[in-house]
Amino acid sequence: MSSRFGTLNSDAVDREFSPELLHTRLVQVRGSVTRACLSCGRDPGSVTLVGVSKTKPLCAIEAAAHFGLQDFGENYVQEAKLKAEHFPNLKWHLIGNIQKNKAHVAAKIATVIHSLDSAEVIRRIDKSCAEQGRIISGLIQVRLGHEDTKSGVDPENLFSLLEELKGVDLHCLRLVGLMTIPPPAASPEGSRPHFRRLRELLEEVKARHYDFFSGSELSMGMSGDYQVAIEEGATYIRVGKAIFGNRN
Repeated sequence: MSSRFGTLNSDAVDREFSPELLHTRLVQVRGSVTRACLSCGRDPGSVTLVGVSKTKPLCAIEAAAHFGLQDFGENYVQEAKLKAEHFPNLKWHLIGNIQKNKAHVAAKIATVIHSLDSAEVIRRIDKSCAEQGRIISGLIQVRLGHEDTKSGVDPENLFSLLEELKGVDLHCLRLVGLMTIPPPAASPEGSRPHFRRLRELLEEVKARHYDFFSGSELSMGMSGDYQVAIEEGATYIRVGKAIFGNRN
């Protein structure tokens, strides 16, 4: 079976993305989220589960949505656009780097953009949102591990970016928080210092009272470490493998 979202044989699709299997995984993840929240005194409703559906076929998204998942994350704007056309009533989160020439499309389809890292891209997305009559949320991606292979603004440059944004009149893109992808770690605990640092950075940002920055969103934690992220204050967790299985 060939599709725009990968090439799979039909048996593999039936096994990997069967409604029964997806339902089982979703129940497990939701239960784990609830337990993690209760263990640290948080309301489970304070955490939004974003199912990372990059490269996954439409049948997987349809099945997950049937079982109540409403938020889906995509790395690539074009792939997100194609999927959003099929499922316009779902909430689409862009979690990969946004190129300047994709800003207009991103503004058209996204509910939340987690991966903002430059004033120019932020300005273009806000302008496109205004042209389309849309209001969306955005988070600034912080590259805490200083990895060249990952997008984001280095923490020492975060406040320089925010100072630059003082000169950008934002109307329709609401900056509401920060996002990070920690470096690979041997265990979930290895991600904790990065999650904690992102929370501390958000507190520093809020303390400076930027007019264009409101909210307390922290997008952090993936399949292997989202429980630790919740303990450190995550409000968005981006879970792919634990819901949809391994990448194609």
